Amino acid sequence: MTELSPAIEIETAPDPRFAVILMHGLGADANDFVPLVPELRLTGGPAVRFVFPNAPEIAVTANDGYVMRAWYDIRSFQDVNRQVDEAGIESSCATVRRLIEVQNQRGIPTSNIFLAGFSQGAAMTYSAGLTHPEALAGLIVMSGYIPSQGFVDSRLSAANSSTPIFAAHGIHDDVLPIRLGEAARDFAIARGCNVAWSAYPMPHSVCEEEIAALRVWLGGRLTGSR
Repeated sequence: MTELSPAIEIETAPDPRFAVILMHGLGADANDFVPLVPELRLTGGPAVRFVFPNAPEIAVTANDGYVMRAWYDIRSFQDVNRQVDEAGIESSCATVRRLIEVQNQRGIPTSNIFLAGFSQGAAMTYSAGLTHPEALAGLIVMSGYIPSQGFVDSRLSAANSSTPIFAAHGIHDDVLPIRLGEAARDFAIARGCNVAWSAYPMPHSVCEEEIAALRVWLGGRLTGSR
């Protein structure tokens, strides 16, 4: 299992009942999505602990072996779904399980934990979330994809077969074309998941409309309205 790196934590109020574990994209770090917390404007509802972990620093093949933070190796940018580093995905799934266990030990049950991520972090959200043995509160997938459908299918968890998923993608994404997001959406729906899908006229990024939609989706689940 990959060693846990220090994570950034932000709580919307004392004694949080829920947690959101949000994974950054390739080459970014734990700071990348910290500004999202105030934009969600979750004050007034149940307290939430946001956990922003750091991926390990590894040599990324597709970047000529340059060492950067990555949840798994990218062997080719030309076809991200075929040359898959399943060992790296497995290692990061174990890291995610450990992050969930830490929140359990601090009093937040798995049923109140959301996995979230952007880009490669969103790919890990699918990979770790759909294979986690205990039911999660939901998955938040921002500009993501499933790097290996075979990996997920061979480890698919019945506990998360109906997990609610918020998934959004940019129509003009030239890093991860929207067809990859659509394929992941269809994969999850075919396996019983309830996917709230949106596409926005944006590149490989996050937009205000997406954040507004996420605010409604997440707020509803925090207050018990599913």
